[in-house]
Amino acid sequence: MGTSQTEAWRVTARQTIHALYQLLAQRPDQTAALLDIRDVLLQVYRKLETSKRPEIWVNRLINYIRNAAIKDHIYFPKEQEALMLVLGEIGQKAGFNGQYRADFSDKSQFYSLTETMPRH
Repeated sequence: MGTSQTEAWRVTARQTIHALYQLLAQRPDQTAALLDIRDVLLQVYRKLETSKRPEIWVNRLINYIRNAAIKDHIYFPKEQEALMLVLGEIGQKAGFNGQYRADFSDKSQFYSLTETMPRH
């Protein structure tokens, strides 16, 4: 995997996260779970700017979203689902290592100790 490929994933991931965030922000049903997903999208968007392995962050992100959707019965319309599939393809590049040390139901995995995590 070359630097140019990593940069391409980073750009695609950031554009896709931005589009998904905007669509979720327009939804009328702003539940606590949906607000948490939006918080995590924003946090990963920021982390991708400096991350050496953006695919790992995207993998954790998509696993978190899928877990929250199942747990809180969140339905994603076709356009939002298509964006998550794009993110899922990028996240697959992380391989098995992206899944270790991650609690998919805990959004604190996206925040460092010095960052304030929003609570809803």
